[in-house]
Amino acid sequence: MWYVLGFLLLLAVAQSLFFSAQAGETIGYSDFKQHVRAGRVQEVTVGPEAVRGVLKPDGGRPARPFNAVRIEDPKLVEELEGHGVSHRGELASRWMGEALGWVIPVVFFVGLWTFFLRRMGGAEGGVMSFARSKAKVYADDDVKVRFEDVAGVDEAEEELKEIVEFLKTPKKYTSIGGRIPKGVLLVGPPGTGKTLLARAVAGEAKVPFFSLSGSEFVEMFVGVGASRVRDLFAQADAKAPCIVFIDELDALGKVRMQSPMGSHEEREQTLNQLLAEMDGFDARKGVIIMGATNRPEVLDPALLRPGRFDRQVLVDKPDIRGREDILRIHVKTVTVSERVDLKVIAARTAGFAGADLANLVNEAALLAARHDKTAVEMKDFDEAIDRIIAGLEKRRVMNDKERRIVAYHEAGHAIVASVLPGLDPVHKISIVARGFGALGYTMQLPLEDKYLLQKPDLMNQLSVLLGGRSAEEIACGEISTGAQNDLQRATDIARAMVTEFGMSEELGVVNYAGSKRAAFLDMPFGPERGEYAEETARKIDSEVKRILTEAHEVARAQLRDRRGVLDTLAERLLEKEVVEADELRAILGPQNQR
Repeated sequence: MWYVLGFLLLLAVAQSLFFSAQAGETIGYSDFKQHVRAGRVQEVTVGPEAVRGVLKPDGGRPARPFNAVRIEDPKLVEELEGHGVSHRGELASRWMGEALGWVIPVVFFVGLWTFFLRRMGGAEGGVMSFARSKAKVYADDDVKVRFEDVAGVDEAEEELKEIVEFLKTPKKYTSIGGRIPKGVLLVGPPGTGKTLLARAVAGEAKVPFFSLSGSEFVEMFVGVGASRVRDLFAQADAKAPCIVFIDELDALGKVRMQSPMGSHEEREQTLNQLLAEMDGFDARKGVIIMGATNRPEVLDPALLRPGRFDRQVLVDKPDIRGREDILRIHVKTVTVSERVDLKVIAARTAGFAGADLANLVNEAALLAARHDKTAVEMKDFDEAIDRIIAGLEKRRVMNDKERRIVAYHEAGHAIVASVLPGLDPVHKISIVARGFGALGYTMQLPLEDKYLLQKPDLMNQLSVLLGGRSAEEIACGEISTGAQNDLQRATDIARAMVTEFGMSEELGVVNYAGSKRAAFLDMPFGPERGEYAEETARKIDSEVKRILTEAHEVARAQLRDRRGVLDTLAERLLEKEVVEADELRAILGPQNQR
C-alpha cells in the first residue's frame, strides 16, 4: 500500500508540473477578441486547442497571462497583425498524453506484481514461505538462562555439562578420535524443565539456539514438512556451532506402522527426512540436535539408535532437596516472610514438578496480595497447596445430615491413616468442599520420598481409602455416594496388585496387565485387557474382591475399637470444619498413635 500511495503522489506531481504551463486567467474567446481590438494584448501563442497570451499592463496592474479555448477562426491571424500583436504558432505535442496513456499503467502493474511477489516469497509468513522452517532463532547473546537457574535435576545437569564442553572445545574430544554426539533426547514428565535445560545448555555454551515444536513441521500440503526439515538444517549449518531444539518430538517422531486404514504419509515423509538429515550431518561442525518428549515409548526406534539421538537424558520430578532448591530460585522474585520454612513446603509438595512449584509460589503471592499483605507468609503457601491439590474452596450450604456424613467420612480416613503402620502422617482434615465434587478431604504429609511399596503398605492404603465408607457404616448405619472416588482408587490398586505386581498367591507371579501405562503420563496405551482366558478373568475378579474385603474389614475393626475417638473427631470437624495435625494427635491420644 505504501508503494501504491507513493506512485499516486508522484503521478499527481507530474500532472501539476505538466499543466503548470497553462496557468493563468481563463477567459472566453469573445473576450479575447475584444482585448485584441482594444489593443490590450501584448503577445499570443496560438495552439491547436487553446490560445495563450499575455495582457499589457493597465492602470497600475501588471501584465498577466490568460488562456482561452480556441474556436475555428480563419481571420484571427489578420486581426492580430492588424492590431500589432506579436503572435506565434504551436504544434500539437501528444507525447506526454501518450506516455501517461500506456507507460503509467504498465509501470503500475509491474510495481504491483513485484510487490506481491516479494510478499509471497518473504520469510515472514508469505504465501510461498510455508516451506521454510518456523524455528525461532535466538542469538548467543539472547539466551540468558544458565545452569544456576536450573535446580532439582542434578543428574541431567551433569550429563548436559559435557555437551557444553563439546560445543566450547570440540578439539579436546576430536583430537583423540572422539565423536561429538549428534543428538540428545530429554525425556521426563511434563513441567520438569526440559526446555529450560536446553536453553541453559545454549546459554552456557554461548551459541545460537533454534527452538521449535514437532507439530510445526507437518502441514496440510504434501512435502512441506520435509522441506522445512531441510531448511532448518541448512540454517543450522550456516550458524554452526549451534543447538537445534525440537520440543514435543513425539508429534513428529511416532513409530511408523502399516495399518489397514493407511497412515499419515506426510508425517512419515517428514520423519524420513529428519532421519536422513541427521545421518548426513557432519558432527564436526558442532551442531547438537536436542529433543524433548514425555512419551518416549511411542518414538520410532530408528530415531533412537546411536548416530542420531546418541544420548537419552532423564529429567525426572525432583526429590525433597530438589524441590527446596527450586523453591529458593522462584522465591527470589517474591517478597517472602522470614517465618516461611521452605523445607516444610518441599515436604508437603511430594510429586510436584518444577512448573508446579513455580505455580505454587505465584499462587501464594496472589493470595497474599489479595489479603493486602506486604510479604508472603506460611499460611499463604499452605492455602496455595490446598488449592492446587484439592481445588478451589467452595462455600456450599449443606444440610446438617450431609455435613455429619462428610464429617464422619473424613474422620474415618484420618483415624485409619493415623493408626496403621507405614503410612504418611495426617496433616489436615477438612469438610470444606473443594474442586469438582469433593465435599471434604484428608491430607497426608509424606516424611520422605518413597520409590517402592510392599504388599502390607498397599493393603494399609486400601484400608485408608475404605476408612471413610467404614465410618459411615458404623456411625450412620447406612452408606452414601461420597465414597465413589475412594472405591475407584481402591479397586485400581487392588487390580494392579493382582495383575501387575504378582501379589496374589492364587494367580502366582504372572503379569496379566493388558494396557500398559505411559512412562511419564497417566494414560494407557495398547489393548485394554491382557491375553488370558475367561476362567483367569474370573479368578482375577475374585482375588480383587477378596483383597478389598480384607482391607475393608481391617478399617471397620480399627474404627469400632475407637468409636469414641471417631465421634469426638467428627464433632470437632462439624464445629471447626478444619482440624490440623496437632489437634488430631491430641484427640487420638498417645495410645492411638503408632
